[in-house]
Amino acid sequence: MIPRRMRVPLGSPFQLLLLGCSFALAAYAGVRLLAGDWFGVALWIVGAALLHDLVLVPLYAAADRAVTHGLTTVGRRAWTLYVRVPAALSALLLLVWFPLISGRVAERYRLATGLSPDGFLTRWLLITAVLFGGCAVLLAWRVRRAAKHRPSALH
Repeated sequence: MIPRRMRVPLGSPFQLLLLGCSFALAAYAGVRLLAGDWFGVALWIVGAALLHDLVLVPLYAAADRAVTHGLTTVGRRAWTLYVRVPAALSALLLLVWFPLISGRVAERYRLATGLSPDGFLTRWLLITAVLFGGCAVLLAWRVRRAAKHRPSALH
């Protein structure tokens, strides 16, 4: 008999069906993607993985360590999350919009959509400012609320 904590839950039949469909869709997309220039696609995937693992992860870690160390020295390590979340969302949006922000695909975007690619940098900067501003307001609200509920030492 297998101990209860070592059993692997299989899920419901609907979950298994959904998982099978997602694998089938991924296999179909992989076959379609690799049908044209399979070597170029494989090279791009390997290059992206190497770039991420060898360059970007050390940069993420160094930036996170600097923020954590800076907040720890002032005794506010719990505030780290209020920097990490907007920074991660901003980085994700930069990754998604980078071709349009850099202008490398501006003409292709204009031909495909009929819209101007101008303004993506401004929008990204505004969204980044709103994310950091929103987290700053939330942090200030929570600090103020915690200070209100803290018993006063003057009594």
